[in-house]
Amino acid sequence: MATKKYTVTLPEELAEEIRAEVGPGAFSAYVTRAVERQREHDRLGELVAWMQTERGPLTEEEQDAATAEMRDIERWFEERETGGGRGEEAAAA
Repeated sequence: MATKKYTVTLPEELAEEIRAEVGPGAFSAYVTRAVERQREHDRLGELVAWMQTERGPLTEEEQDAATAEMRDIERWFEERETGGGRGEEAAAA
């Protein structure tokens, strides 16, 4: 993929925090991925708006199911970040 250099202004504290975590060589890749994720989020929002226009708002049951699924996903990410569940996976292997 072709690249082009741009000037972007970030809060200094945020930029230094990212640089400290990923190192100077990975800073651009980190920012690129963050922008890609935001674009995905924006497009998903557009899809949700279109679906609600076409089919109406979610029912209470659909909203409850979505909330429960989101909690499961968040729990999975938390366990992944903290290393939770590794013992169970290792025991199963």
